[in-house]
Amino acid sequence: MTAVRVPLALCLLGALPGAGGCLFVPLTTHRACQTENRNLSELSRAQAVELQTLRTHARAKEDHLLQAERALARIEEELGISRHQLAGFRREREQLHEQFEGLAGHLGRVPPEVGRQLTELSERFPSLEFDPATGLSKFDTDILFASGEAELKPEAEEVLTELARVLNAAEGKDLRILVAGHTDNQRIAGRPVRERYPTNFHLSTARAHAVAELLRSRDMEGHRVAVAGFGPHQPIAPNATPADRRKNRRVEVFVLAPQVPVVGWTETIPSVYR
Repeated sequence: MTAVRVPLALCLLGALPGAGGCLFVPLTTHRACQTENRNLSELSRAQAVELQTLRTHARAKEDHLLQAERALARIEEELGISRHQLAGFRREREQLHEQFEGLAGHLGRVPPEVGRQLTELSERFPSLEFDPATGLSKFDTDILFASGEAELKPEAEEVLTELARVLNAAEGKDLRILVAGHTDNQRIAGRPVRERYPTNFHLSTARAHAVAELLRSRDMEGHRVAVAGFGPHQPIAPNATPADRRKNRRVEVFVLAPQVPVVGWTETIPSVYR
């Protein structure tokens, strides 16, 4: 049986002017149109789904943006508080610095007349150095003591007696004296010396005590004088040469104003001893 391809008659009323309202379209064209129509429908649905997805994503982004803005607002608020606290800390630091500077100023704030006399004394005795800015009088221990000894040399008594005279004058009667002994890093030599001074701590403290005792023997009240021994542990030179080691062998006399707090002097920092 022979197959016959019969065109599909489609009547499109009024579709073509003068064509009698009817148009015959081949079946293949019709099916192509249907396929294209389905493709367009599927594309439309896919675009609709994509649009919905984009809207959902946009809403999520908006939510994230809102959360980020709220978090930023909290951070800005906390930052404002932190800046305020930081400003407070800076003010406190400045106040503490001012107090420290004040105390440092008191340390060197010996009465002008006392400072003048100590300066003159250091000019008369080269073994004595006086720093008006810190109130420090420093002695070369080789002038005061023989090697490995804590007994003052006779020539040391003159300069220490003059020092006591200045500090006992009316202008200096309220000043306190801290005598600090220092050594170099060399081991105590000789068994007899080590029996008296087992370590440099013992030797430095004994030398400071000898200076303090002489000052007290020159009518300086005992409550004004204190001693400390640092041994070799506060060098001012490298201990590498004999000259440097000589710099480290020293006795320092600190002249302290009454209001300078010093641990051990209960009246200067009474809160520690309550």
